[in-house]
Amino acid sequence: RPGSAGMEGSGDASPAGADWRLVLWTLCSVLLPVLITAWCSFQRSRRQLLIRDIFRKSKHDWHYTDLFGSPSYCCVCAQHILRGAFCSCCGLRVCEPCLKEADRRFLCKEITMRGTAGAPSSMPHHWIRGNVPLCSCCMVCKQQCGTQPKLCDYRCVWCQYTVHDECMVDSLRTEDCTFGEFKDLIIPPYYLSAINQMRKEKRTSYEKVVPYCSKHWMPIMVLANTRSGTNMGEIFLGEFKMLLNPVQVFDLSKIAPAKALQLCTWLPCNAVRVLVCGGDGTVGWVLDAIDEMKIKGQERYIPQVAVLPLGTGNDLSNTLGWGAGYAGEVPVEQILRNVMEADGIKLDRWKVQVTNKGYYNLRKPKVFTMNNYFSVGPDALMALNFHAHREKTPSLFSSRIINKAVYFFYGTKDCLVQECKDLNKKVELELDGERIELPNLEGIIVLNIGYWGGGCRLWEGMGDEPYPLARHDDGLLEVVGVHGSFHCAQIQVKLANPVRLGQAHTVRLILKSSKMPMQVDGEPWAQGPCTVTITHKTHALMLYHSGEQTDDDDASSLSE
Repeated sequence: RPGSAGMEGSGDASPAGADWRLVLWTLCSVLLPVLITAWCSFQRSRRQLLIRDIFRKSKHDWHYTDLFGSPSYCCVCAQHILRGAFCSCCGLRVCEPCLKEADRRFLCKEITMRGTAGAPSSMPHHWIRGNVPLCSCCMVCKQQCGTQPKLCDYRCVWCQYTVHDECMVDSLRTEDCTFGEFKDLIIPPYYLSAINQMRKEKRTSYEKVVPYCSKHWMPIMVLANTRSGTNMGEIFLGEFKMLLNPVQVFDLSKIAPAKALQLCTWLPCNAVRVLVCGGDGTVGWVLDAIDEMKIKGQERYIPQVAVLPLGTGNDLSNTLGWGAGYAGEVPVEQILRNVMEADGIKLDRWKVQVTNKGYYNLRKPKVFTMNNYFSVGPDALMALNFHAHREKTPSLFSSRIINKAVYFFYGTKDCLVQECKDLNKKVELELDGERIELPNLEGIIVLNIGYWGGGCRLWEGMGDEPYPLARHDDGLLEVVGVHGSFHCAQIQVKLANPVRLGQAHTVRLILKSSKMPMQVDGEPWAQGPCTVTITHKTHALMLYHSGEQTDDDDASSLSE
């Protein structure tokens, strides 16, 4: 009996033990993946903190990528890598474990030369090994470089010349760098060193340093708006830093144009060229900063301005021959060549003063500067609706196609609603003091340039009627009327002509009643009864690219 009782007790304990083991294994199977995931997440966060710390303290302009766009090899361990860090200034590429060693071992492009006695007039090549462009040729044997699937061959970060490993000799390591094809655009580090020394000695005869660079030196500054239209500005920042001195490239989301343009005062008078990468609004922002330079008495340092169109409309860029929009189809090297070959012209800039009506109105008049056009009516309404929508959800408006589709939607809506009808009964128009009798209109547009509405030659229309010549440097404005959004669409596809109201040096528009949408260069607002006066303000020095195939042949010939 006692034995049988013992056997019964052990039988009862066995199922309980099995249950505890099952619970234990279940907990392990659940907790172990969680602990492993938490540990990996902790290690990943720790690595990211270490990488950010290296990026912050480094003199390199490091960026991290999950996938390189071309075959890449680590500059330290020489292993093939798919992801890792790269310097947008000197072009170094490195895997994550070797990042700290690469940052310690390799120097980046130097903005100025330090630790040199006297005023140097040259500098040696700065060679970086590996990851050379596939289309490059050796400067010694003229054969293609970078063809072997390994870390091989050298590239100078200044002149962009490449050399085979076997062609590299000691004389090349100490040879003076010529700065290559773009020597007339690059600001050499030794020039900035000399100017810095002269400023310490309170000398301002910077022209004496120019022969160290080139007789035809025309240094360029690149001002990129990384938030414009297609959001391509970030890519261009790195590509221009590779080809130029990094001190010449500015991100307008981090530094204002007025501050960036002070570099012009370190450079020879009337020699600087500025490339603005952005939309027409960014160009206007830079031109306003240039006007501030005139007020400060820095007129002799005023640069000439070229445009790389990254916005939505890009009408000013199109008028100046730089195209209606850039999507990466032209290499950065060709863009720099175009800037070098461009011709200087003048662009009228206008003062738009909006004075609210009312006997007890104590507010100051609103003052705008106009480069492109002013309008009241359906196109201003489309711009106002687009602007309000973009303010609510800015992440949706990162594509030029999406932006134009939204414009099309609001234009189609206005064709049905006609919110701006009977405009001629609500406004009075004066051209050079003479009142104009208005036909039945929904909109009035005042033009300074040839293009409007994203590529339309508004003043010309279908081109089948005689009309006075329109120019952007003659001190005259072209004033047209439209019958509505559908009429605007017809003009866009050359199926209709605008209502040409005339040309004038001064335009005065009186809004007698109600509230109407208005815009200046794409910046819209809703305006109550007021008086709008447009007068000439100043000229801007621009660069015209005659190589771009546009319809603006008349402006091209006149600018010459």
